[in-house]
Amino acid sequence: MAYEHSEQPKMPTAIKLLIAGGFGVGKTTMVGSVSEIRPLRTEETLSDRGVGVDDLSGVEKKLTTTVAMDFGRISVGEDFVLYLFGTPGQERFWFVWDELARGAIGAVVLADTRRLADCFPSVDYFERRGTPFLVAVNCFEDAPVFALDEVKLALNLGEGVPVMLCDARKRDSAKEVLIALVKHAYTKRPTAAVG
Repeated sequence: MAYEHSEQPKMPTAIKLLIAGGFGVGKTTMVGSVSEIRPLRTEETLSDRGVGVDDLSGVEKKLTTTVAMDFGRISVGEDFVLYLFGTPGQERFWFVWDELARGAIGAVVLADTRRLADCFPSVDYFERRGTPFLVAVNCFEDAPVFALDEVKLALNLGEGVPVMLCDARKRDSAKEVLIALVKHAYTKRPTAAVG
């Protein structure tokens, strides 16, 4: 009996991306807005333990915080699957960043112009690791508006670091940021090309 050789189905290539930034900048919102699955969230209610520790300036109405990570997934055709990991924003949870960053090809640093300095720890972290990243300014309705060049200058970003606007609540806007990140990451890490 003759058997025909059948090809194994091609498994999609996994691409790991991080969504980072300060407390209350919209990381959980961004992961949730683009994920094709119900996102995993590790949010807890803000408690008295955060009093004097968590700075609620500009996000006074925030009731919850991510204590470990957010996780979402996006399929890109049949060839790629993007795995999104949102990092916790407060310093007391930064110990999980090294685990989350392992294997990531790049990161989005979300920024809020009301609290721009909250970006510095994320920017510093990815610069130290050599992880390609871009800065996405989340456009909050009551936030001051600055030219992207001004944001880049204020954050002291290198010439090759992209800065763009986004609305983390909107799927199309968040997708544009992720597409820009993947393109940026692969120009910075040509040896990491998938295939």
